[in-house]
Amino acid sequence: MEPKYLNEFDATMHMIQGKWKIMIMYELAETDERRFGELQHHIKDVSHKTLTNQLRELENDGLITRHDFKTAEPHVEYRLSENGKSLFPILDAICNWGDTHIDHKLIERSLCDE
Repeated sequence: MEPKYLNEFDATMHMIQGKWKIMIMYELAETDERRFGELQHHIKDVSHKTLTNQLRELENDGLITRHDFKTAEPHVEYRLSENGKSLFPILDAICNWGDTHIDHKLIERSLCDE
């Protein structure tokens, strides 16, 4: 198998890069589980297509799990996987660094407070 990433840092950054991935992960951490519509409601400005793609990528990378209840009316819930949960010390450290070193007028929404 040919290497997919340049190094460990590249691999980690590849999994969390994307405008909405970290926001999705924080939403799931806050409530344990969310349905697609709830995620779309709480993450304003994300399109249906983009949210779908970002959720698929997070699932494919093993950072979230998707549970399809297989009911007549679609019912799917998303949760952080153990791998996804294990990223939070790193994400919190990055969030705290940004909170300390970036002018708050430049930040639309703070995740560190949530």
